[in-house]
Amino acid sequence: MRAKVVALVVVALCLLYVVLLGQRAWLLLLTGEPVGVALGAALMLVPFLVGAAVLREVRFGAQTESMARVLEAEGGLPVDDLPRTPGGRVVRRDADEAFAQYRAETDAAPDDWRSWFRLACAYDAAGDRKRARASMRHAVSLRSAAR
Repeated sequence: MRAKVVALVVVALCLLYVVLLGQRAWLLLLTGEPVGVALGAALMLVPFLVGAAVLREVRFGAQTESMARVLEAEGGLPVDDLPRTPGGRVVRRDADEAFAQYRAETDAAPDDWRSWFRLACAYDAAGDRKRARASMRHAVSLRSAAR
């Protein structure tokens, strides 16, 4: 729940930024000066780019949440039972061992979005956020293709 509140706050701040930037861009366009018009036109692109990025991330979050609900209902959601350090981080050695299991599962069923979802969770537990996100995006694309 906390993550959703943070996401909503970030989206609201992005929307405020887009509105204020759009207003400034419009004022620059109205100056009639060549430099002002050029800057205003360039600034008009930023709200669209920010809006597209925010929309993409919100959609990605909704898709991953939907997949997690399906896996939970099927009993296939990975259990977060790895040992943690006093600071709350997963013990790397144990995360690597769990990762090997999920990597083998994905190698055995490369077209199954469920195995990619679990692999993404294993990457995340191991601290590899870049690969976790890439694996989750692949799981989303596989699930979308299966529909």
